[in-house]
Amino acid sequence: MSDFDMVMRQFTGPGLLEQLELLARIFIASMLGALIGIERKNQNKSAGVRTHAIVALGAALMMVVSKYGFADSAKVDASRIASQVVSGVSFLGAGVIFVRNNLINGLTTSAGIWATAGVGLALGCGQYVVGICSALMIIIVQMIMHKVAFFRMLPQEVICG
Repeated sequence: MSDFDMVMRQFTGPGLLEQLELLARIFIASMLGALIGIERKNQNKSAGVRTHAIVALGAALMMVVSKYGFADSAKVDASRIASQVVSGVSFLGAGVIFVRNNLINGLTTSAGIWATAGVGLALGCGQYVVGICSALMIIIVQMIMHKVAFFRMLPQEVICG
């Protein structure tokens, strides 16, 4: 089968359905990332809807390409890309952390970006339930931890007694 035939097969019959399913994974990851970003945006945090949507979309895309894009190679290890996404997104998260006057800001947003990449990876490899439930857990944790005073950073005098 020629390269042209392999490309054209993606646009017809079962090949097209497979491509659409992979595209659906990426789309769902992006939408879940946007939902996580909406919560961050509502809290007036630096990384919002677009950032989280793109992180989830990118992670899902990289997982799909890693897992399904190298079928013509003898040795395929999708976990290599997953581990590199985790490392790479860490640099993004580091960019939203600020330290001023011994106060740290952006740590939760950074952790959220990192976890959002995990949601994208889960969806990219077809683990819909894990990805969707994880996204919902991220949103719930961020909302509850922000609203319940006990979970917010306590003043120094309360901590020291």
